Amino acid sequence: MSTVTTPELTGTYTLDPTHSRIGFVARHAMVTKVRGSFNDFVGTAYLDASDPSKSWGKVNVQAASIDTRNADRDGHLRSNDFFDMETYPEIVFTSTSVEQVDAEHFNVKGDLTIKGVTKPVTVPFEFTGQVIDPWNNVRVGLEGSVTVNRKDWGVSWNAPLEAGGILVSEKITLEFEISATKNQEQ
Repeated sequence: MSTVTTPELTGTYTLDPTHSRIGFVARHAMVTKVRGSFNDFVGTAYLDASDPSKSWGKVNVQAASIDTRNADRDGHLRSNDFFDMETYPEIVFTSTSVEQVDAEHFNVKGDLTIKGVTKPVTVPFEFTGQVIDPWNNVRVGLEGSVTVNRKDWGVSWNAPLEAGGILVSEKITLEFEISATKNQEQ
């Protein structure tokens, strides 16, 4: 595998769902963390290596693909108590701007829509590298995370604990581990 030059980086990319993860972390019962992922998503991005402010991205997540490694919990998360996935089958992130912080760090601002509610978020991303893979694709990697309050999107179900506190934290960390391949020129 070889590295990619800056001009080769500019172009439209497709997220590789088999080598990417869109996940989350929530505190459970005030004492531990539960991690989960969404296993079905598609995404497209345009990267402009010479002017990152011209870059953009969009990701559509099938909410029903939620996976916390527990079928009962996943069923509850799919219900109206949390995501109401029958009414709102998709979670969507659409970028509105990209700001370069330094050579490897970027703030991607955008609109996150969950349960029909759209709110702005800023995800700090690290550009983890670029390469020409064994199939001659230009491939890039990005990692980022942001903490949000799930109640801002109407995901507000909870249960009080007898000893005090709540069952599910309101603060949720969203995690993005992205591998994307550059679309071939037509």
